[in-house]
Amino acid sequence: MDDTNNAVVLKTNNLTHDVQAGGQPLQILKGISFEIKGGESVAIVGASGSGKSTLLGLLAGLDRHTGGDIELAGQSLNALGEEQRAQLRAQHVGFIFQSFHLLPSLTALENVMLPGELKARDDAKELAQSLLQAVGLSHRMGHYPRQLSGGEQQRVAIARAFASEPSILFADEPTGNLDYENGQKIEQLLFDLNKEKQTTLVVVTHDPELAARCDRRLHMHDGRISEQEGAA
Repeated sequence: MDDTNNAVVLKTNNLTHDVQAGGQPLQILKGISFEIKGGESVAIVGASGSGKSTLLGLLAGLDRHTGGDIELAGQSLNALGEEQRAQLRAQHVGFIFQSFHLLPSLTALENVMLPGELKARDDAKELAQSLLQAVGLSHRMGHYPRQLSGGEQQRVAIARAFASEPSILFADEPTGNLDYENGQKIEQLLFDLNKEKQTTLVVVTHDPELAARCDRRLHMHDGRISEQEGAA
């Protein structure tokens, strides 16, 4: 991580999150507090069911937490309405979903062009083409999601997240649906973006190699951060 970029871009304070299960409240997250600085790469690791993906969605402002606070890019999510949260995500956040969330009526190229078009970029098509080439899909640009394998859809989703040029990129198991070779390519792209653009990277992963490359690892157990490794 570049030490010249020390501003805190993501902060949680006693974060909790409850859901209803069988008519009873179930606490998924239990008093989580940490800070992440600009340009830092952080892996959230832990067993399935420990709350990792729930935490990631809350950090990105995709869902509302039930207790505590999250500050994203200097703004308290508690203080923002849905429209303001959407604007904040559009300005700062990229998200790689485990389930892709590609638009079925758009081709791979059109899916990746979408973030640039929403920002009225003149080079949205050229940027999308270069990103699809970077993830090894230059020959699949005109294909629709239903015509792509799971691994190919994952790579399109990753290219789309890069196309928004986010200041913070959240990734939920970004290499989980990929073979080893493509997983290595995507891993390298993530860290190239982190280094070249000083993009803050927050990754949920079961991949020990990917986690080890991050500046810091947050270990989750039973809805809590049980251990932190790496420089704070």
